This record gives sequence, structure tokens and C-alpha cells, in this order.
Amino acid sequence: MRATVIQAPHDIRVEEVADPEIRRATDAVVRVVRACVCGSDLWAYRGESARQPGQRIGHEFLGVVEEAGAEVRGFAPGDLVVAPFVWSDGNCAYCAEGLHTSCPQGGFWGSVGSDGGQGEAVRVPFADGTLVKLPAGAASDDRLLTALLALSDVLGTGHHAAVGAGIRPGSTVAVVGDGAVGLCGVMAAKRLGAERIIALGRHTARTDIARLFGATDVVAERGGAAVDAVRELTGGEGAHGVIEAVGTEQSMRTAVGIARDGGSIGYVGVPHGSGTGLDLGEMFNRNIALRGGVAPVRAYIPELLPDVLDGTIDPSPVFDLTVDLDGVPAGYEAMDDRSALKVLIKP
Repeated sequence: MRATVIQAPHDIRVEEVADPEIRRATDAVVRVVRACVCGSDLWAYRGESARQPGQRIGHEFLGVVEEAGAEVRGFAPGDLVVAPFVWSDGNCAYCAEGLHTSCPQGGFWGSVGSDGGQGEAVRVPFADGTLVKLPAGAASDDRLLTALLALSDVLGTGHHAAVGAGIRPGSTVAVVGDGAVGLCGVMAAKRLGAERIIALGRHTARTDIARLFGATDVVAERGGAAVDAVRELTGGEGAHGVIEAVGTEQSMRTAVGIARDGGSIGYVGVPHGSGTGLDLGEMFNRNIALRGGVAPVRAYIPELLPDVLDGTIDPSPVFDLTVDLDGVPAGYEAMDDRSALKVLIKP
């Protein structure tokens, strides 16, 4: 079959690889119907996250079960399913607590020795603990399929940030980051009842989506100017909850600066750069809480799925460029130069 591999920084290729097959009785093989490129894939693409030459890449996909191992009980060939970006056994203490990303037997798609999502098919370990079944009728609805794909990562990650930020009805929220996760954070904040949502971003195409998703205000400034702008909008106090969806030192400093005393920061931006930007003394003195990390999206899919199915929320606008498998390298280029927000792949 054909799949996307990374050979070196800025060298993404689509190559022939071995067909996936059942190795353990708990495995399933899923034929990929939709996949996408994630902003976090760009760290490998830019050489800021090490990869082995020829390593598979991509961790967001949904598709149809082609084959199920003898011990798989919840799925059969023909089932339409979505996969979170981490597989997990569904049985350990961490999975029971909703922290599937800490499952001792879990792993990330595209890690060494595993299949990546940007290909024609994927071997799924622990299918019963990992996959979530989707309505068969969704397979014929192109927009709905695209919206459902967001459940594999960005929608659940934005929700994780909103939960970490302690968003509650009537609160004021600020979102640092105008990528797909930040925009889904806006949507999550709206869904959780935030009254005012301030989106930080300077790209009109992205801030337009932020407004569509529920943002009431947009701040285009960065750094200290952004802190001043948010504080002016909030009567000098700052936001009750801040979603940090970038991961740089500057973005974290901004998040602390725009948080209200007694507020919370939900951070999901993959950390990169020279440091965290955290001033623990300032956070201590102002009673600012920090909670987040890698999102256990498998725990959130059952909660978010009904709202996607009935149209209460529709994250599909974050996908603004569609390619086939041959177009994946160009898709990475488009996301790297910010001419695309998030690339949808139809193998």
C-alpha cells in the first residue's frame, strides 16, 4: 500500500510500504477514508523534532474496519470508526480514569515501528480500547465526515484546554493561538457556556473562523501589546480562563499576562523553544492555576460525538485545503508557509 513517510526535514514522500496485517488478536486493520496534517507534524517537518529516515507520519484518521482480530468484540469489517491520536488498551487504571494518553501499553501513530495515519490503511492495536464506532450513514455525508475527523485530535484537544482553563457559564475566556486547536478551543469555550471569548490572532481568514465558532472579540497584537489589549477589553482584570494553544515561551508569557488573578490557564500547545516562559512567583502571587498537557481525546469523543452528529458544533471549517495522497507533500508546504490552516487528506 501507499503511505506518507518523512525522510528528512522538509522531505515528505508518499511511498510503497508493507500492507498492515493483524499481529495480535486484539488488532484491527482500518482502511483510511479521511486523514489530515496536524500543526504538531510541522515540528518534525521543520527538523525541530527528531525522526528516523523513512518513519511513518500522521496521527489523525477515520475509516472503515477491513479486518478484526479474533479477540476484538466491538467491531466488525465494514464498521465506520474514528481513531484518537493515541492507541490505548482501555483496561488499565489510567484508561479507567480517562487518561488514555498515559496507558502503559499505548502509543502514538507514526512512532517508530507503528503505522501513521496519512496512508491507505492502518493497523490499530487494542481496537476495542482505541476505536470509536460512527454511524454508517455518515460515510455518505462529506461535510459530516470532515467534522468527525476533528474528533481524532483538534476538537478534543481544544476541549481539553477549555476544561483545563476551568471555563464555566458566564466566564470570560481568552485564546492564545489561531491554529486549528486554538479555533477548536474557541468552539469548546462557547460550548461550555463562556459569555465572552477573546481570540488572539492576526490572520483574517482564521479570526473569521474564530468569530464563526463563537469569539466575541479579536486581538491582533502580540506580546506585551496583546496583554494590554486584553486587559483593556476586560476592564483591567484579564480573563477568567486562558487557552494556550501554541507552546512557545512568548505564548505562555502572554497567557500568564492576560489571565485574571485567580484564573486558570489550560495549555495544550506542544512545548518547543528555549523555555516555558513561566514565572512561578507571578503565578503564585496572583493565584493562577495551570493545567493541561497532551489531550486524552479518547475520553472526550463519547461526550463530543453527539454534538457533532446533530450539528450543535461543526469543526469542519478548520480544514481549508483538501489533497489526495499524492498531494500530501504539497499540503505540508502549505501549512508550513501558513497558506493553509489545516490540510484534509482523502486517500
